[in-house]
Amino acid sequence: MASFVIEGGHRLNGEIHPQGAKNEVLQIICATLLTKEEVTVNHIPDILDVNNLIQLMREMGVDVAKTGVDSYTFKAENIDLAYLESEEFLKKCSSLRGSVMLIGPMIARFGKALISKPGGDKIGRRRLDTHLVGIQNLGADFRYDEERGVYEITAEKLRGAYMLLDEASVTGTANIVMAAVLAKGTTTIYNAACEPYLQQLCRMLNRMGAKISGIASNLLTIEGVEELHGTEHWVLPDMIEVGSFIGMAAMTGSEITIKNVSYENLGIIPESFRRLGIKLEQRGDDIYVPAQDSYQIESFIDGSIMTIADAPWPGLTPDLLSVMLVVATQAKGSVLIHQKMFESRLFFVDKLIDMGAQIILCDPHRAVVIGHNHGFRLRGARLTSPDIRAGIALLIAAMSAEGTSTISNIEQIDRGYQNIEGRLNAIGARITRI
Repeated sequence: MASFVIEGGHRLNGEIHPQGAKNEVLQIICATLLTKEEVTVNHIPDILDVNNLIQLMREMGVDVAKTGVDSYTFKAENIDLAYLESEEFLKKCSSLRGSVMLIGPMIARFGKALISKPGGDKIGRRRLDTHLVGIQNLGADFRYDEERGVYEITAEKLRGAYMLLDEASVTGTANIVMAAVLAKGTTTIYNAACEPYLQQLCRMLNRMGAKISGIASNLLTIEGVEELHGTEHWVLPDMIEVGSFIGMAAMTGSEITIKNVSYENLGIIPESFRRLGIKLEQRGDDIYVPAQDSYQIESFIDGSIMTIADAPWPGLTPDLLSVMLVVATQAKGSVLIHQKMFESRLFFVDKLIDMGAQIILCDPHRAVVIGHNHGFRLRGARLTSPDIRAGIALLIAAMSAEGTSTISNIEQIDRGYQNIEGRLNAIGARITRI
């Protein structure tokens, strides 16, 4: 297992470019299974989760070619259906969270999908009810083999239906949309997720010949078509990485420019950091973060303590709460961080407490952070990354800390961040991979 050794206390300076969005590209790659024709995808990040999915696609029989630094073509003309039922395929799916989004395309095109219960982050339960019930509404049957931990979904022909989702799940909505585009008749999905990544998927499918309306709203209408065609797609910059860089600049008192962020697709993220007192400017499609010696958390209008909570889009993404919690440890003032969606995502705060942070973990979902106002620096420590987002938050803490820190299990960080130490070292960080 690899580790990062971080020498804290170094300021960053310069420009940094966000990678392609991990959460979008996992959906887009799965969607290439919906056509026999070639699909080109640009701005694909070189990260573990994406690379594992691309390799899985190759093993399924998809003709995959790398055509540029971050561009690939996918042609799913000759799929090995026998491999899709093999133990090897199921084992690989179990270690790759994004594999769950293979269900929609496979059931739509081949009438059958086997998928093992997916793994990924240790952040609590991530149920599949929305995915499976939605696809059931389209006429599919499914059974769960508890002994093998395998879902088997079958359908002779999917048919459009009205459905009201029990939660606005991004991956659940994506799966249902990918199944519905080839279903017979009209599908209406209410309480659909409407994140920019889902919008991107729908627009790509429309370019392939699908008929999806209501994009960017929580009410999608899909008229099924007989087949889809090839297209070319550009992946958005990763909004989670953009937010991570904003937090990193604030914690280390650095001046950086984050380039080509697709500002209109960041939603409430910039304003959420401003609530923590962080100054940032939109300059064209870039974000400029000036060096700040201090930043003060706002209060609500009635004077009560600021609460920052996750919510479905256009609310704040839960993937940034770990970063915002770390950033608050050096702010002036206090804030309540409320992580609603996952019950284990705040457990990494004990590591921050060991570094000297003042945090009260109220329960698995809520933590009160009392900021040091840079009057006391965190101490270097030996840390372990439990999941992707906690991993980057701990890296930010270590970069601002006094002394040297070691973060182990950085494979979790590699799952979501491309060459993170190389890009940060280029602007002044001191991070060594061992």
